[in-house]
Amino acid sequence: MQLQFVTVDVFTSDQFSGNPLGVVLNAEGLTAEQMQLIAAEFNLSETTFVRPPKDAAHTAEVRIFTPKGEMPFAGHPNVGTAFVLARAGESYGRAITGERVIFEEKAGLVPIDILRDGATVTGAKLASPQRLSIGAEIPAELIASSCGVALDQIETKNHRPIIASCGAAFILAELKSHAGLKTAIPHADVFRRDVAQYPVTSVLLYVQVDEPSIDIRARMFAPQHNIPEDPATGSANVALIGLLAQLRKEADLSLWKTIAQGVEMGRASLLYAEATKQDGVVTATFIGGRCVPVMTGTIELA
Repeated sequence: MQLQFVTVDVFTSDQFSGNPLGVVLNAEGLTAEQMQLIAAEFNLSETTFVRPPKDAAHTAEVRIFTPKGEMPFAGHPNVGTAFVLARAGESYGRAITGERVIFEEKAGLVPIDILRDGATVTGAKLASPQRLSIGAEIPAELIASSCGVALDQIETKNHRPIIASCGAAFILAELKSHAGLKTAIPHADVFRRDVAQYPVTSVLLYVQVDEPSIDIRARMFAPQHNIPEDPATGSANVALIGLLAQLRKEADLSLWKTIAQGVEMGRASLLYAEATKQDGVVTATFIGGRCVPVMTGTIELA
């Protein structure tokens, strides 16, 4: 069996920065086990597998795998896959037209708007498949020990470290300074021993900054998923923008933030996050950014 794939760098305009993604374009005949093996072979933070949609009204079914397991939803895989299919102009012989695609995923339907510069496809912006949900608080001491930050660097005046999700759950922890964020180091042994006791094991650290074009700087650690650090995590940052909107006192607002991630690991990424809040409830969250193609190729599957 021959499989066609494309790789793209997501949340960047420059090749070899942002978050790389593998997209297998003709995954119709693959089993979940085969998809997992291929994702492990790519060894990127995620690889997507495009399949015909179950409902002809949608663009495609998309399966998302890390090197260790399947994800119900993730941000950069959706943005990158939408970019790839929009540039190709078709999927399984069906033309892709207009400014929106809809993917069927484990977490639900994911509508994605195509970003263009004139006639050129430049990126995508997605709406999360689920509304914001907030889970349990996590001890600040655990964040300090697992992520290599001083306990007094963890900011708790806005919220304590907490689980939040818009389709995929993460632990979100605010830090007090950019300096504290830069020096963070994930300790895989602590993740395996202590963080693993919780239902969510991926940690997004962030700090709010006052810079000309950046509102938030972030880093995401997920050693349990074989991702020591991720260059850009759309599903974590879309939960973050939802949480920040929920914490605001206004009953109704639209909140926009520009988020930089991956800088410390040499894969600078820029994500555009948005949340809408009505009558005190976060009703919609969005994440988007630019993409750039890198490679195309064929997998010879025995």
